[in-house]
Amino acid sequence: MLGFWIIATATAVATIAIIGRALVTGQGGGAAADNAAYDVQVYRDQLSELDRDVARGVIGEEEAERARVETSRRLLEADRKARGETGSASAPPTLTWAVLALSTAVILGGGIWLYSLAGAPGTPDLPLEMRKAAAETARESRPTQAALEADLPHWTGPPPEAPPDYIEMVDKLRVALADRPGDLEGQKLLAQHEAALGNYRAAHQAMARVIEIKGAEAAADDYTQYADLMVLAAHGRVSPEAETAVKLALEIDPGDPIALYYVGLMYGQNDRPDLAFPIWRDLLESSHAGEPWVEPIRGQIGQLAAMAGVDYTPPAARAAAPLAGPTLEDMDAAADMTDAERGAFVQGMVDRLMERLATEGGTAQEWAQLIGALAILGDTERARGIWGEAQAVFAEIPEARALIDETAANAGLSDPLAFDPDAPAPATPAPDPAAAADPHGQEAVARLMDRLAEDGGTPAEWAQLIGALAVQGDSENARRIWGEAQSVFAQYPEAVAMIDRAATQAGLTDPIAYDAGTAPAALPGPTADDIAAAAEMDDEDRAAMIDGMVTRLSDELASIGGPPEKWVMLINSLGQLGETDRAAAVWAEAQKYFAEDPAGLAAVRPAAEALGVAE
Repeated sequence: MLGFWIIATATAVATIAIIGRALVTGQGGGAAADNAAYDVQVYRDQLSELDRDVARGVIGEEEAERARVETSRRLLEADRKARGETGSASAPPTLTWAVLALSTAVILGGGIWLYSLAGAPGTPDLPLEMRKAAAETARESRPTQAALEADLPHWTGPPPEAPPDYIEMVDKLRVALADRPGDLEGQKLLAQHEAALGNYRAAHQAMARVIEIKGAEAAADDYTQYADLMVLAAHGRVSPEAETAVKLALEIDPGDPIALYYVGLMYGQNDRPDLAFPIWRDLLESSHAGEPWVEPIRGQIGQLAAMAGVDYTPPAARAAAPLAGPTLEDMDAAADMTDAERGAFVQGMVDRLMERLATEGGTAQEWAQLIGALAILGDTERARGIWGEAQAVFAEIPEARALIDETAANAGLSDPLAFDPDAPAPATPAPDPAAAADPHGQEAVARLMDRLAEDGGTPAEWAQLIGALAVQGDSENARRIWGEAQSVFAQYPEAVAMIDRAATQAGLTDPIAYDAGTAPAALPGPTADDIAAAAEMDDEDRAAMIDGMVTRLSDELASIGGPPEKWVMLINSLGQLGETDRAAAVWAEAQKYFAEDPAGLAAVRPAAEALGVAE
């Protein structure tokens, strides 16, 4: 405190000294007077010089007279200014000292008066340890979960986009559990679906019952999920109850990343950046891109580091961890199995993945992987059921739902089964003769392979074939198809990236280079017999035949889609038939089909522009 007063007094004294010097010495007016006196002397010298110039005959008398008159006028004006400045600079001493005394009183007295109103007189210095102690006191006395929720708006109901049948299902679950509060699975489902509807208060209450029912068997994931729901209900604040749940999770699993994220967030919210920063730094540097805590940390750790007094630049994001799938050893072992053994092997992997997702949850990619695997195995009913459940799990994450829906569509599924959490889990169906004949989808895979070889297909279909072959243990064929797909879509980087991603997720390491000497399958068109027959037709029959081929191609693209070349062929054919309206409609469909594939759409556009149907 003494240091503050010393600095304030020194500043005031320096200000008074500057003002006093100007008042006492009259420095401001003296400079102007000196300038005017200098001008007077200059004009006098000019008059003397004129007389000497006339005497030497440099200028005439008449011209010298005019110059003398003008110089005399300026001399009088300068003399008048010099007298005025000298008079104004000479203020009475009494008045000068009075003004100085008044200035001193205003600066000192006014400064003290303002500080007493707006400052904090008597406040001691706040050393670092005292600030830490104050932060700890504030953390311990922060509002409880109930107090935080009481200050926030109540839940207004499900979001408008929530399906009515889903809302009805959750209502039934609430009613059922009112009579069965000890139903562990029911309470877990209720917590999950209340959260999907945005009702986080009810969700964390249900999760609290889950932990109560489990007792000593509650896992770290249970506590982090409970803390997560409480933080969501408190609009991002970590309450004392959430902190307790996080600490219990860390007692069970000291490396739990979600718990570590919330510990760092809690310290950051309570003025302890020195504790929050190292926790978040270590978590960020050990995490893969795409993990849910990575982006929130990246967005805030720069400011947190500055508050902690650390110069820190976050490292580049680590590549996302690959999906769990069959290892190279698994695929090598599967290659030596009989069909029955391989079918049991694949079914076992699928069952283990399904059990893990049911008990522990998982990423959207893992749910999509399960849906695709069930479809390949021919178990479409369970695939549709898992699809519906995945939609419910990721109801609040549009990107995840889009990935799952795309995978299901690529697997040939038409629509999901509505998820009913009250319904018992479907048992694994008993094998039937058809399933025994094709225990792991070999026939379906063979049909897909034949169709792609003959007719081509979308990047998603090639990716599906690669994944299916890998699941069956046929890694050699999967790598060969991978190399061929890279060649087919070499001009479309987005398609190649999608295929590479699918192959990597299937556990493949590198493609087998495609033999460039082998020409890719040509697009379907008229055969030699068709052309010979067309040559003998009349115009009407020939037009009918061409129209039939165009119609078949149009139906194929409308039902299953196809590569850009097929869309170009259809548009060109319709142009040759003079059916520009149909060509315009096909172009409109192509724009929808290739909405997320700019390269594919760019390949189709020239045909539409040549026909004049592109916008």
